[in-house]
Amino acid sequence: MASSQAAAFGLKDPSLIKFQGLIDGKWIDAKDGEKIIVTNPATLEELGTVPDMGLAETKEAIDAAARAFPAWSTTTAKHRHDILIKFFALMKEHHDDLGRLITLENGKTLAEGKGENAYSASFVEWFAEEAVRTYGENIPTPFQNSRNIVIKQPVGVVSILTPWNFPSAMITRKLGAALAAGCTTVIKPPPETPFSALALAELAHRAGVPDGVINVVPTLKNVNEVGREMCESKIVKKVTFTGSTPVAKLLYKMAASTLKKVSLEAGGNAPFIVFDDANIDEAVAAAVICKFRGSGQTCVCANRIYVQSSVYAEFASRLAEKVSAFKIGNGLEEGTTHGPLIHSRAVEKVARHVDDAVAKGAQVLVGGKAIPNTSFFMPTVLSDVPTNAILNSEETFGPLAALVKFETEEEVIKLANSTDVGLAGYFFSRDIGRVWRVAERLEVGMVGANIGAMSHTSLPFGGIKESGIGREGSHGIAEYMNTKLIVFGELGY
Repeated sequence: MASSQAAAFGLKDPSLIKFQGLIDGKWIDAKDGEKIIVTNPATLEELGTVPDMGLAETKEAIDAAARAFPAWSTTTAKHRHDILIKFFALMKEHHDDLGRLITLENGKTLAEGKGENAYSASFVEWFAEEAVRTYGENIPTPFQNSRNIVIKQPVGVVSILTPWNFPSAMITRKLGAALAAGCTTVIKPPPETPFSALALAELAHRAGVPDGVINVVPTLKNVNEVGREMCESKIVKKVTFTGSTPVAKLLYKMAASTLKKVSLEAGGNAPFIVFDDANIDEAVAAAVICKFRGSGQTCVCANRIYVQSSVYAEFASRLAEKVSAFKIGNGLEEGTTHGPLIHSRAVEKVARHVDDAVAKGAQVLVGGKAIPNTSFFMPTVLSDVPTNAILNSEETFGPLAALVKFETEEEVIKLANSTDVGLAGYFFSRDIGRVWRVAERLEVGMVGANIGAMSHTSLPFGGIKESGIGREGSHGIAEYMNTKLIVFGELGY
């Protein structure tokens, strides 16, 4: 039965599809038999089911990770490097299948699904190389008879909680670092997109990751108690999460009960500023990528687009022309440029933001409506959006470009910084003095100056204010290691 269900996904290797959770190397069902129904957001058809696991299974997964930790943590960095490189190679080998799987359960276009797999695999490769560069220090001593050494050691069992908008990359950005450091893991994938997580676990097993090092616990109805256990368990030594700011705050509070390490990548509300000296063609092209990638369902996408008054009409016209040429549909169909939103609640939020802005005086240039009885919302451009529209204070997470007019640099900096979050920000200007001023004054963790995409494995990813704690990518392996000082005395000098 499972094999016939897996075949329906249309993968070259149907064995990548797993309909069970993973604990201590065993594929298992929920103890109570409950299941999560996973649907294709483009067609609303059922893809398959996974177990709806609860507290008991979560504790078993944490215990399994704890048992696996002593052996895995004492392997050599070169050994872990070699396994991660095999994992990376398998992700490349199954590129088409993994990309298709992302499209099926997330809805993004196949080109974006494959792009995500390449991005996802790059983290595995990067952290394989970081594993062998977890250097310590020799600190000079003021005392002749002693020596001071600093070493780095894995923190222990890591809880990984990830979102549905990047069902693969948000896992490998954390999992790659954790495995490279020598940590063991328990993954709670989102109920909307669990199959990508389970496929990654299968490939990791094929690459040689031992039983218990990676455990996957899908959950939906028990998410509160599962999340609490993953944060409060004394066995767990680190929590890493990507998702909304409200949920990040709840998890942070729970993790504080044992003062464990945390990495939280929370919500954004990115400003995208177009100054009057900008290259408008480049700004429009960047806005299309930055705002509408993944149908606007990314934490770093432009949420508030500020355009200086003298170039406002030109920018609005050119952007509307580009967006009107989009073709929404099933991401597996040729010609589709943008897929659906993840579910009806996401559609309702975009509609609420559009309706509120229009009621306050905004004009619809393109789109503006949902397609009834689907998860699609027409890609939308609004002009004359007032600053008191709720979309300026809430992250839309959908295909809505809202254009706000501004007059001066000082004014737009205040508008851009007038939120509690600070993940990413973008601006376009050819004035070198302004480029430096604005880049330094934007209250965000990542700034794109004359560019609309800046996510890369080698760069530190993360925000300030209520957008999170810690950094991923780049040297993110440090988030999964403890620093230990060893002082050697009585050396006989």
